[in-house]
Amino acid sequence: MSNSDKDRVYIFDTTLRDGEQSPGASMNLEEKLRVALLLEEMGVDIIEAGFPIASQGDFEAVRAVAGKVRNSIVAGLARAGKKDIDRAWEALKGAKRPRIHTFLSTSPLHMKYKLQMEPQAVHQAVIDSVTHARNLCDDVEWSPEDGSRTEHDFLCRTVESAIKAGASTINIPDTVGYAVPEEFAQLIRMLFDRVPNIGKAIVSVHCHNDLGLAVANSLAAVNAGARQVECTINGLGERAGNAALEEIVMALRTRHDRMPYTTGIKTEHITKASHLISTITGFPVQPNKAIVGANAFAHESGIHQDGMLKHAGTYEIMTPESVGLNRSTLVMGKHSGRHAFRAKLKELGFELGDNALEDAFKRFKDLADKKKNVYDDDLVALVEDEVVRDHARLKFVSLQVMCGSRGPQMADLELDIDGTVHNVQARGDGPVDATFNAIKKLVPHTAQLQLFQVHAVTEGTDAQAKVTVRLAEDGKSVNGQGSDTDTLVASARAYIHALNKLLTKREKTAPAALTA
Repeated sequence: MSNSDKDRVYIFDTTLRDGEQSPGASMNLEEKLRVALLLEEMGVDIIEAGFPIASQGDFEAVRAVAGKVRNSIVAGLARAGKKDIDRAWEALKGAKRPRIHTFLSTSPLHMKYKLQMEPQAVHQAVIDSVTHARNLCDDVEWSPEDGSRTEHDFLCRTVESAIKAGASTINIPDTVGYAVPEEFAQLIRMLFDRVPNIGKAIVSVHCHNDLGLAVANSLAAVNAGARQVECTINGLGERAGNAALEEIVMALRTRHDRMPYTTGIKTEHITKASHLISTITGFPVQPNKAIVGANAFAHESGIHQDGMLKHAGTYEIMTPESVGLNRSTLVMGKHSGRHAFRAKLKELGFELGDNALEDAFKRFKDLADKKKNVYDDDLVALVEDEVVRDHARLKFVSLQVMCGSRGPQMADLELDIDGTVHNVQARGDGPVDATFNAIKKLVPHTAQLQLFQVHAVTEGTDAQAKVTVRLAEDGKSVNGQGSDTDTLVASARAYIHALNKLLTKREKTAPAALTA
């Protein structure tokens, strides 16, 4: 291995698998493909596409991603059983670069209460599962679940056996986010010191953020010799989430003096990826989130502004452009033509077909008539709003609402349902309730509203509202998004988007033993 290879950190993105386990963050097949292709464009080394045995929907999503992605390795997760591993391989075998990622709990707590297995039986199961996976696939990764709380002797023994059985990547998870940086670094160093064949595998880490230490633990592990980091866009994941890809990558890039390692990530795609994941999942990015938050490059303090005017380096340790944040302010206006509109969308990372472009251009013209200034974020919200509605069964046509303190609150709604326009009126306890009641009249359903949130896309009273709605039915939940300068119209679009997803959502019931 050359020095440059030794300094290379591989980025394993598990947004589509571990990130999707975050309650309410489920994605459909089309959305998973959009995310996977963007991750590949970013230069992500390994994309964990899902858990094939979890459901038919997960299986088909992994198979679809495996069939589309060509540059990145595509991984599928499997428990230690033969059935899981065979199902993963069935989904992955069409990939140009497939990887089976299999795991088994190794901590005393997990072995006793979760697996109800003796250590020797667990050790043999590790050997058997990795051997079976390796007979199917050349690239096998093995994880000792709850690795950070596993007894060192047993951890070393299972890691050595997994490598001997054919695992070329050994991933050490801090499954419950319990470790602290120096402790986790010592664990990685201990493996290098005590496992005789550790040099035959890449050591990986997968850190959860329960104590807010996922990124710090991951970077400490890299300094200790780990050369693969498992992470997600925006730190998405169950409980408090995972290590954030953007923070890992930009920390390594910005502090190369202390961490002389490189990744293959094209960082200019980070902001776009963050926006895409936030839009699809309905999980907004907090304004003070590192790297991708709205305030990450904002400077309000007078002292800071004075320093920035004299030299950007006084208060910025990286440039907005390095993460794909466009500094342009006023972008387009009502006199802008199709050519300029198409060129601007391409600059923002959107390539639309003729029909989609025409629909988006019409909405842009409508928006430009309502808003004095149209900004990049306005265009992103508008185009994403169109993209998620492609081929939808239910389409918003128009909405008129009567509201105010005197009441009654009434909504007059028109929907296109499977190509036919329907009209209805409904009352409600407020304009949003009236609007949603109107939708329920046209599309009867038993789904419960779990989340309704509104965010302003840009500043000013004429800003577009971006609304997220979460609906739950029969144990399944979906998110819908909508944007418009009229908050009620945005609300209707978001609810309809969620209903469209609910109508086409596949059965998705994950097994009890998901890895963290």
